[in-house]
Amino acid sequence: MNRLEQQLSFILELDKAKRIMRQTYLSDGSRKENDAEHSWHLALMAFVLAEYANEPVDVCKLMKMVMLHDIIEIDAGDTYAYDSEGNASKRQRELKAAERIYRLLPEDQAAEYRSLWDEFEAMETPEAKFANTLDKIQPILLTNAAGGQSWREHGVKESQIKGRNARTAEGSESLWQYAASLIEENIRKGNIDKDADMV
Repeated sequence: MNRLEQQLSFILELDKAKRIMRQTYLSDGSRKENDAEHSWHLALMAFVLAEYANEPVDVCKLMKMVMLHDIIEIDAGDTYAYDSEGNASKRQRELKAAERIYRLLPEDQAAEYRSLWDEFEAMETPEAKFANTLDKIQPILLTNAAGGQSWREHGVKESQIKGRNARTAEGSESLWQYAASLIEENIRKGNIDKDADMV
């Protein structure tokens, strides 16, 4: 298979991301979003909101990172953020998926794109920290806009959201403060359960 055929094979494989459904509803609450829509939304946020990153970021690199980070879910499936059982095996499933999917590309691109995925997962660089912030606040923005629908459906607790977002401010203090205010508002509305020990 020549270089172009490898690249087109990868592009066609990624079309499968359109059928990986997430637990986050669209802002109007009409249906749940898919992985491709989530990645597009993150790429949009990456260049629109880059000025709010705690440190300067390479926007092109950031956009590649957020577009590529969920493609492993084609094999691994989407694991709901608050599914403790699913999260126990998530890392193993995703590593296996990354090995297969990135290898569809020519060697140079496979190495570059896989390294972006690894960088996102490690969350050490300014781009990775900000990409993780965007990935965490995007569902908060949508779920708030949809009236807290998925939080209510899953009986999500304040401690679960705060635990998942323990490092979100590392990418952007200002975006996390905004998202945190939405969380507090939804606790007041009863869309998020307040833990007994946090009352």
